[in-house]
Parts: sequence; structure tokens; C-alpha cells
Amino acid sequence: MSLEWIMSACIGVGLAACCGFRVFVPLLIASAATKLGIVGTMTGFEWLGGWPALLGLTVATVVELGGYYIPWLDNVLDTIATPASIIAGTLLSTTFLQIDNPLLHWGLGLMLGGSSAGIIQAGTSLLRLGSTATTGGAGNPVVATGENIASFSLSIFSIFLPLVAVVIIALVLIFIVGRLVARRKVWFSRAGKQNRTGGPAGF
Repeated sequence: MSLEWIMSACIGVGLAACCGFRVFVPLLIASAATKLGIVGTMTGFEWLGGWPALLGLTVATVVELGGYYIPWLDNVLDTIATPASIIAGTLLSTTFLQIDNPLLHWGLGLMLGGSSAGIIQAGTSLLRLGSTATTGGAGNPVVATGENIASFSLSIFSIFLPLVAVVIIALVLIFIVGRLVARRKVWFSRAGKQNRTGGPAGF
């Protein structure tokens, strides 16, 4: 396993995980970096550095970023973004993973990139729902701005400092998984209390 392979894998996984913050931002950053010759893709993914992809992703990114600042639409976008982030994460990680076996190539892309994007997206969705519940949606633009900054900055880190980006993303994933597990325990605890008192069990 060469250093070049490790760096390519870190670039792919780092960009993929950023799809959990915003679906199209990491794709746009990857497209621009490929177009400028900063990074190279696996054979078959050269289209990512073409003008059609770059222009299309630019438009999609602008629409996505703006949509998260519109009340009620941000939560709707989260519903769509969950499967979309997994697909985009899988695509990005597969784009840079240097593996010749197609089955292993896409399988690792899904496990490393798709799962990372999905976990981060789940965490940001819960954060937005919490903001909606506690502030009536007034705090959602702050959440959206934080997600935008995280998506852009970590995507750029993934291109130029991939090892640093992967470490940061790993810490974010550990934090989110910990929060999800803790939240699940609270749900089970409440459900158990309601069952013992004869009340309705719910999550």
C-alpha cells in the first residue's frame, strides 16, 4: 500500500464525508480541483473535471445553499439530502479510490464514503430539528451557515491536507455516533418508563 494510494483514499473519503454537510459542495470542489489538475480521478470518472459537470454542480450548489435559508424548506431538504448524501459520498470516494476490482471498488466506496456521509447527515438533521423545536426555526440559518462553512473548509482540507481532514472528520463521526447512541438510550429509557406506567410508548 503506497503513500499515493493512502493519500488518494483520504481525499476520496474526506470529500465523501463532507457530503453529509452539503451534497453538492464537495462534488463542486472535487470537480474544480480535477479541472485544475490538482487531483486525478480513477479511469471512468474523468467527466468530473469537465465543463458540463463543473457548471452543473455550480448551479446545484447555489440552489442547495440558498434552500437551507428558507424556512420549512430546510427540513424538507434534509429529508431529500439523506439518501442523496449517501449516493454522493459513495460516488466521490469511489472516484478517488485506486482499486481495480469493480465490486471491491464500489463496495469500499459505499462503506467508507457513503456511510460517513450518511452519519454526518443524520447528525446535522437532528441538530436542525432540535433548532426548529427550540427556536421555532429562528436558529436554523445559524445552523445552515455552520454547515456551509464546515462543508467548504473540510472539502478544501481534503484536497490539500487530506490526512488532517480525515482526522478531523473521524473526530466528528465519533462525536455524532456518540450523540446518536446517547439519544437512543434516552428514547429507550422513556419508552420503558411509559410502558411501566401504562402510558403510550414512543420514540
